[in-house]
Amino acid sequence: MYLISKVYGLLMQPLSLVFFLMLAALAAGIFRFRRIQLGLSLASILILFVTLFTTSGALLTAALEERFPRPVLTAPPACLVVLGGGFESETATNRQSYELNNAGDRFVEMMRLARLYPQAKIIVSGGDGHMTAAYDDDTTIARRLISGFGIEPERLIAEPLSRNTYENALNSAAILKREKLGPCLLVTSAFHMPRAVGMFRKVGETVIPWPVDYRTDGKTSFGLDFTEPMTNVDLMTTGVLEWWGLLGNYLAGRVDTLFPAP
Repeated sequence: MYLISKVYGLLMQPLSLVFFLMLAALAAGIFRFRRIQLGLSLASILILFVTLFTTSGALLTAALEERFPRPVLTAPPACLVVLGGGFESETATNRQSYELNNAGDRFVEMMRLARLYPQAKIIVSGGDGHMTAAYDDDTTIARRLISGFGIEPERLIAEPLSRNTYENALNSAAILKREKLGPCLLVTSAFHMPRAVGMFRKVGETVIPWPVDYRTDGKTSFGLDFTEPMTNVDLMTTGVLEWWGLLGNYLAGRVDTLFPAP
């Protein structure tokens, strides 16, 4: 299932889809299926135009980000559950550092919350998500991070086996039950929060959503945008993959609703 999800994610990215459509168009041209070739070529151009030069990706991502607003806390949390994915694991492994990527806000917020709530345990859930499994897992890198910022390493409870969100939920829930911890904040990217919360609910664990790493301003309307084509590609890729992830996991029975809500 893990390998299938990786291949599925590769194929569903807009630019990957365009590549394979163009490849199919080339094959249709070789075998002189001119109408099919034209149709595939036009579909490729349309996907490229929408991806590069419209705000469609921002709208797809913003809908995910707005689903779970941050709550007002009435009591200090017992723990922080931080989902992995915020480190440049290749660089961090080779340099024995803690280099952050564009989801690094997960761990920046973890540090802020850890200082704000010194009694809270810190559960970092995330193994090495690469197919080669050749790099440090997120818990190992996170341990270097918190040590570097003077946070007691004994507060960290490592969950280094998860390779995807469902395994994050399953393995973290087991730790929460074992340690009798709760209520706990779930810290992950805002666009990822609906799927993450849905999966934690599916495995029987209630968490308090604490979204971070916003990619949109929440005010974008549909229109043309010729100013930042690569940003538009990133947002479209993020939105498309996350919506496909919600659909695929709903069909697989890993979330109870297609678009989990508060």
